[in-house]
Amino acid sequence: METYIEAMAPYLIGRSPFDIKHTTCAMFDDFAIRRSSCDFYSAWSAIEIALWDIAGKACGQPVYNLLGGRCREKIRVYANGWWGGAQTIDEVVDRALAVKAKGFTAMKWDPFKGYWRTYITPQQENYAVDCVKAVREAVGPDIDLLIEVHRRLSPWHAAHFSERIEPYNPFWIEEPCLADNIDLVVEAKKGIKAPVVTGETLYSKYDFIPVFEKRAAEIINPDICVSGIQGMMEIASMADPYNILVSPHNFNSNLIGLAAMVHMSVAVPNFLIGEMFLTVEEGSAAVASSKLTVKDGFVDLPTAPGLGVDVDMEALAKYPYKYFERKFPFKGAAMYSDEFPKKADY
Repeated sequence: METYIEAMAPYLIGRSPFDIKHTTCAMFDDFAIRRSSCDFYSAWSAIEIALWDIAGKACGQPVYNLLGGRCREKIRVYANGWWGGAQTIDEVVDRALAVKAKGFTAMKWDPFKGYWRTYITPQQENYAVDCVKAVREAVGPDIDLLIEVHRRLSPWHAAHFSERIEPYNPFWIEEPCLADNIDLVVEAKKGIKAPVVTGETLYSKYDFIPVFEKRAAEIINPDICVSGIQGMMEIASMADPYNILVSPHNFNSNLIGLAAMVHMSVAVPNFLIGEMFLTVEEGSAAVASSKLTVKDGFVDLPTAPGLGVDVDMEALAKYPYKYFERKFPFKGAAMYSDEFPKKADY
């Protein structure tokens, strides 16, 4: 991201921070030459969100007042990340109960054990079904269970799995198939009774056009950090005439990303629920000089100018960037690695 932002600098320096739309057009049209990627949109979003913070502070207003004002007084969020690394269903259940004890009324997790294939065995599916059943029985009927599938299933398997967990009343089925081929999601949706969610791997308003036209989902979940505040507002406005709801994806950010999500969400009439990763609570708090208040599964609206959060730069300096080395087995990667010898014998 740092390299991207430095490369964009000549296209940005000297512009007014209030000309947010024009600045993002310059990034897309002039810098990217109308070619996009996840990395590009992540850098775009970092700049765009910062501009909204500047504009809000200059005007003495929270950002949502610059977006048309409030549609609601607080933002409901679901807990995510709490299940990572759990090795048994009992461990997942214990963690789910801990999430409930924190006051959350909705929780999301992936009940599969990391099989990144479009075909899963009956044993793998049985484990996932048993996991959903156990969590539902543990937390009771009043907690919303959001089921993540991470694009790993074929349309048939997505429908079959969804049918098996229907008795446990899933709030939604997220990313059942690869959204790169949206027809797969459309086919899966025909056999899924729960609301279908897609969109976290789509990055711009252009990517969502076939989702809307083909009614591939009841809910979309673009990430606030790959579309930015205004990009998310545009996508939400496009979804509204189709009666499609918006539930922003917010991966691993409980500070800047969460704040941007809250401001956008409060100003959007077709917002449903937002995402909050419990795994980064401690890290976010360690570098925040001011942060949002989360209570009983809701985020209170900030009243301070701008985003309403601030980073303690001295505290942040204590956590320099470190290369993240993945340890195997990691999700499905080890499956491919183990299928062939690490060194070919010739």
